[in-house]
Amino acid sequence: MRALTEIGRIANAHLADGRNVDIDLVDGCITAVNDANTTMVQPGDAVHDLGGWLLLPAMAEPHAHLDKALTADLVPNPAGDLRGAIDAWIEAAEGGRITHDDTVDRATTAMEMLLVRGVTAVRSHVNVGEGYGAASVKAVHQARARLKGLLQVQTVGLVHSPLMGYDGAGNRKALDEAIEADVDLLGGCPHLEPDGAAMIEYIIRVATEAGLPLDLHVDETLDSSVLTLPIYAQQVIDAGFTNGAAASHCVSLGMQSPKVQHDVSVRVAEANMAVFALPQTNLFLQSRNVATAPPRGLTAIDALLDAGVTVGAGGDNVQDPFNLVGRSDPLETAALMVMAGHRSPQVAYDMVSNAPRMAMGLAPVNFQVGDPADFVAIDATTLRSAIADAPMARRTFTAGRLVASANQQTTIHH
Repeated sequence: MRALTEIGRIANAHLADGRNVDIDLVDGCITAVNDANTTMVQPGDAVHDLGGWLLLPAMAEPHAHLDKALTADLVPNPAGDLRGAIDAWIEAAEGGRITHDDTVDRATTAMEMLLVRGVTAVRSHVNVGEGYGAASVKAVHQARARLKGLLQVQTVGLVHSPLMGYDGAGNRKALDEAIEADVDLLGGCPHLEPDGAAMIEYIIRVATEAGLPLDLHVDETLDSSVLTLPIYAQQVIDAGFTNGAAASHCVSLGMQSPKVQHDVSVRVAEANMAVFALPQTNLFLQSRNVATAPPRGLTAIDALLDAGVTVGAGGDNVQDPFNLVGRSDPLETAALMVMAGHRSPQVAYDMVSNAPRMAMGLAPVNFQVGDPADFVAIDATTLRSAIADAPMARRTFTAGRLVASANQQTTIHH
């Protein structure tokens, strides 16, 4: 139990709907939202005066790879494609170039980059497989402990393929080790398996026994003949799996006919599955060697939203062999959802804030009484301009507490 009640206020905040407000907080939750400068501050209250900065729901990163982050120079990918990135990473890991201490330090840096940009929750896929078991999970968990109370971090045990058959024995053992290491979710890549349906059936069974949710990499390809998403959704339905399920990428769904997109999306909605679009890495890895009208590598966002599916957007890889660039900034992801995904700024921001929060089992922030006090304040006048300019003058609040800040200055020298 807390010895003292934590009371505070966010003063002079400008909300995206145009209101200027003061927000009262108690124990990390909103207790009142009033017009700015209309209520008295009580002695002892912690007050953060934003001076009119834009206040938004904190952002969430639903799909990161913290164990791989910031290795672009350490693990080159000359091929530039997905297979080349996978092969380069496995070679580096098996060759001993990815050490425990280095992983802890890089993951910590990647988490700090997210936090200072306004992210208070992140879900990271972490490789587990034959040869090194759950070593990377343990490293990321060690890094997570450094930011305890500042950033919520969920880890997904991303098991190598194949998982099934004789050749999958080592990977199945590694998946068990990840569960023993207290991973938060289970993951894998059924579209890379010789028998994707059997892999999905197996991992649903393991997740059920372990009491864990699922978040699978699904159909990360432009090949329209590869479509495991409806198999995944149907197996979730048939198994009565209620621990929570998500599908990341789902690129090939965007290559289907409108009818197939609709039918698959309805099934995904029935399975109560969330889908995460990942524009940055898919724009980098997909469409290589497609000389004419290259696809954008995005899933069928319209069909999924029309069916009622929760659709979030994530940054995926950051400066590693799967994506050589990236700033760990969901505003960059939101901008791509505006440009490449044709979303409005409002929808694009929801896809990097409340939508992934809900998919991750967290309450949304709508600036209503009872909402969690997870916010990001940005020196911007509108939501559109915040996404367009992505200013680094920001303040991040977790449970009402200021946990990160960044300032930006510009000067024109005549």
